[in-house]
Amino acid sequence: MSFAEFKRQLLQCRDCRGLFGFEPRPLQWGEPSARVVIIGQAPSKASSECGRPFSRDLNTPNGSGARLMRWLRVEDETFYDPGKFYVAGVAHCYPGKGSSGDKRPPRSCADKWLAKELAYLKPRLFIVIGRYAADCISGHDRNLGSMSFEGLVFNDQLIGGRLAVFMPHPSGVNQKWTKDHPDFEASRIHQIRSHLSYVLTDISTRSP
Repeated sequence: MSFAEFKRQLLQCRDCRGLFGFEPRPLQWGEPSARVVIIGQAPSKASSECGRPFSRDLNTPNGSGARLMRWLRVEDETFYDPGKFYVAGVAHCYPGKGSSGDKRPPRSCADKWLAKELAYLKPRLFIVIGRYAADCISGHDRNLGSMSFEGLVFNDQLIGGRLAVFMPHPSGVNQKWTKDHPDFEASRIHQIRSHLSYVLTDISTRSP
């Protein structure tokens, strides 16, 4: 199946209509040739409405998107360049509001789409965001599956033989984790930025 056909089928998916109680709006962002692949949890309501992942509301500068941009030190122009960043998720639709933040998305979405999606991608760097996405990715990898979330975050990893880094979710409801693990913002994030900068600027780093 071509990537164009895969994308068409993904965007037409409505499997969770009954589960959500509202019309699902699958989100896909990026070209399969992108150098960086971000794997998150699921689109936010704002992202679902505007069609851009990690959409930043100007009235909420401390939202997930704004915090992620600060962590990675990338500008909108770079992040939303589909040839540089591909954004995937455990789920591709906004799952609705929960008691604390958004609801967890159904794993059935990942079971149906994520492995197929990743098969088209050959990035120089994977960035996995949040414990939920980390559990999903590591659960399909024997080496990663034996590690704690902290072990995944504070050490470079490999996904399919390609460099991967794991990060806590940048949501405001997740600030306790970063407070309990100050080394993430004090040192680890600098290592992640270094990996990202190299991948985005070194013209010799071409995907095979």
